[in-house]
Formats: sequence, C-alpha cells, structure tokens
Amino acid sequence: MRGEDAVRLRPPRNAVDGRAVTWWRTQLLVATAVPVVVLGVLGALIGPARTWLLVAAGAVAAAGLACTAFFPAWWFRVHRWEATDEAVYVRTGALWQEWRIAPMSRIQTVDTSRGPLEQYFRLATVTVTTASSEGAIRIEGLDHELAADLAERLTAVTQATPGDAT
Repeated sequence: MRGEDAVRLRPPRNAVDGRAVTWWRTQLLVATAVPVVVLGVLGALIGPARTWLLVAAGAVAAAGLACTAFFPAWWFRVHRWEATDEAVYVRTGALWQEWRIAPMSRIQTVDTSRGPLEQYFRLATVTVTTASSEGAIRIEGLDHELAADLAERLTAVTQATPGDAT
C-alpha cells in the first residue's frame, strides 16, 4: 500500500493485565509440579533408581522455579497489543520480536476464551482469526471485562469495514 491507503502503526501501547503475571506463574508451577511429583513417587517406589529419580526431580524443580521466577515478568514487559479502527496488532518477544497484524477488512471471527485458571484470575484471551496461513492473533491475559468489550468493539468495527477485494 502507498500514499493515503497505507496504514501507519505505532508500537502497540496496551500491556496485558498485571494479573497475567500470576496466571503465567501458576501455569508454570503446575507444569513443573506434575513431573516433579511423578519422579518423586517413582523415586520412593523404585529403590535401585531412587537416587537418579530424586536428582532428576530436584533438577526439574529447580529449572521450573527459575523459569517461574523469571519468565512471567519478562513476558509482561514485552507483550503489547493494540486495536485501532484499521487493524488489530500484537507484539511479542524481546530478542526475537514478532508483530502480528490483522487489518479489520481481513478479520473473519473474534472469539474470547477463559480456561479454569483464567477464570480464577478473572482473565480472558481474545482470538482474532483471519484467512492468514500464520494462524490467528491471540491476545492473552486481558481482564475478562476488557476482553468482552474488545471482542464486541472488534465485531462492530469489522462488520462496518468493507471487505478487502484483493
């Protein structure tokens, strides 16, 4: 696109909800706890392999706790999103940044979802689907009321936007 038809996008301004950090930490703790418990139980039951299984459980626990302490705060700093009258876009990553942009004229569906942990933390995920081979744009860690308002707004703007003829 050139001239007046070009869409100018600034870096996305909106951060995810602060509760997303705790939600991500909880997900990592659960993902760490499952193999640690399995390895610990196996270590208690299988005498000849006890030492190796318990060492493996300790290593998995240490790695999981390190990830839990570091990554959620980092993700919070680098995940940004924005929805304008022209497009929905997200930016993720610090070392390898990814921008995903969906022009309003290309949006096919807008969905919200809330898994059990998201419900507990009053969060939701908005998924914007286009015909792109790269897949949908997901904005995770939004306050559930903001997510519902965003989905409603995107649906209204998308319906009012003429389709792309290309």
